Amino acid sequence: MRLVFPNGEHPPLRLGEGVSVIGTASDCQVVLAAAGVGLHHCEIELRGNQATVRARDPSAVTVLNGWQLSGEAPLKPGDLLLFARVGCQVMADERSPAAAHAPPAAPAAHGDDDGRTRVRTALPRFVLRGVSGPTFGRTFAIGASSTIGRQNDCDICIPAEEISRHHARLRAGTDGVTVEDLGSANGTYVNGRRVTQATLRPGDELALDTVRFMLLAPGHESAAKPQPAAAPAPAASRGTGWLRGLVAVLAVALLLFAARALGWL
Repeated sequence: MRLVFPNGEHPPLRLGEGVSVIGTASDCQVVLAAAGVGLHHCEIELRGNQATVRARDPSAVTVLNGWQLSGEAPLKPGDLLLFARVGCQVMADERSPAAAHAPPAAPAAHGDDDGRTRVRTALPRFVLRGVSGPTFGRTFAIGASSTIGRQNDCDICIPAEEISRHHARLRAGTDGVTVEDLGSANGTYVNGRRVTQATLRPGDELALDTVRFMLLAPGHESAAKPQPAAAPAPAASRGTGWLRGLVAVLAVALLLFAARALGWL
């Protein structure tokens, strides 16, 4: 079992058999120098194939799959952990617990390739971060197709009365997430506009009635909203206009002066 930190606060960590402590103290197995992380924030205990996460500092916030942890809970691959503002995902590890303590194997000599391709574990491309109501501070991973609503069989279950039983469907794509309203009573909104179907980009806001989320892409900055091209400054054109007018006035004055000097006027 491994912990992967998509924002790079710590290198990927393969959990060894026993207890791994996470915090800011130097004696922790996972040292996270980030605001809000406690000295001994929490611990993860691995026994065989069973893992448990346990809160150690009651003043420090540990969140498991969107729910704040107050005691201990089982941990499994695919879970999302949040230590204050530092997030990580739990990944499966095919190696046995005993092998976790073994030194890394030496690179295979040329010609000794066993034919297997090492597959890189994929992080969720997009997550929703709750920014209001009962979801505030919680994070929800979006799969290839996820249903969000208040009923227990939804992939993302939000137990709020203003949300329909099956409120909307989310489909993750390459550059964003397609949201489709499933006939909800109170509506689905993207950046304040009610929609039946729309595409969310990182940084966009999704609202199910009054429950609001922000779409994030783990490991990347939220996409900045494109800014409209600046229009040419009208002051500059006005400045050019009065200069041309001044030149014209001076030219007329010089002509009048010359005409009088020559006795034409």
